[in-house]
Amino acid sequence: MCDLLSRSLKVYVITDSQLSLGRSTEEVVRRALAGGAKAIQLREKRFSDKRLLETAIRLRTMTADAGALLIINDRVDIALAAGADGVHVGQDDLPADVARRLLGPGCILGVTVETAEEARAAGVSGADYLGTGPVYATSTKPDAGRPYGVELVRRIKAATSLPVIAIGGISEENAEDVAEAGADGLAVVSAVVGRQDIEQSVRLLLEAFERGVRMA
Repeated sequence: MCDLLSRSLKVYVITDSQLSLGRSTEEVVRRALAGGAKAIQLREKRFSDKRLLETAIRLRTMTADAGALLIINDRVDIALAAGADGVHVGQDDLPADVARRLLGPGCILGVTVETAEEARAAGVSGADYLGTGPVYATSTKPDAGRPYGVELVRRIKAATSLPVIAIGGISEENAEDVAEAGADGLAVVSAVVGRQDIEQSVRLLLEAFERGVRMA
């Protein structure tokens, strides 16, 4: 599972309709998949439950056709109803062990962590991958806190055998450094969703990530 999952997480695109330049979530995801993204997280805090589920069902078809993963932010119920691949939870969301119990063994569980202790606890609770950050300053998530730099990636990687994706202010300009620090993937919002050429943005991130992996 870990090797296959790691290969899918290289560019992990998180949706945000507020940053998508007027394009629908479906259009953004279609273009990201065309650019080579293999993991999509549906994160739309302003959507009603009905709209979120309808969007998730449409994205499930799109990602399945592209051989990509669909992860739902926070909402286990939406993930199960839409047949998504899994759920991502933060430290203040549904506890990871509860999410794992509800999801069952066949779904992917991602957990946000900022410390080695949280990383180890997430592993015990049944996480399949970890998200960590903010690596760099970001305006996408106002409550993200101060940036930790790539040293955070190194600390989390040293504490776990699970795939680790980095988030927070990541772009094609710094993606190489993040990959060189050991990240298994780059979680991005504005660096893809907010760009005019989504396909090219994904390609540039993938290229930068691969250069960093070779340098590691």
